[in-house]
Amino acid sequence: MKSLFNQTATILVLVSLGFGSATISANNLAPETIIGARTITTTTAKLLMEKGYPLIDVRSAKDFNQGHIPGAFHLSVKSEQFTTKNLLDIVTKDRAVIFYCNGIHCMGSSIAVKKAVTWGWTNVFYYRGGLNQWKQSQFPIETTHDFN
Repeated sequence: MKSLFNQTATILVLVSLGFGSATISANNLAPETIIGARTITTTTAKLLMEKGYPLIDVRSAKDFNQGHIPGAFHLSVKSEQFTTKNLLDIVTKDRAVIFYCNGIHCMGSSIAVKKAVTWGWTNVFYYRGGLNQWKQSQFPIETTHDFN
């Protein structure tokens, strides 16, 4: 009887852990939309990039240096460099701007988009798919060699 109880308890723990991790994963997805911004696909991101719209990569410097969308600017949202002044150095508030990070499991671009909208940017594009979808589409990647 004790063995049956232990097996049942073990199964219940495993099942609850399984459901718990599924819930955690679902909650870690970047939002699909951000109020004040337009969510765009990889194809649209590429077209806008080709038209000269600035892309802002909000990942860490290490991630940026290992590979980013060609021509992207770097402003890590998790650092003190993500400020109104630094964003203004790249693009004025009335011009279009695209933010991206690693993809749907990365919250950085959604945080950056919310900040930009709050700071008064009016033509904001949210590239939710980010670098992961860019790579899946086999679009070019640029690397930066940081010798510091």
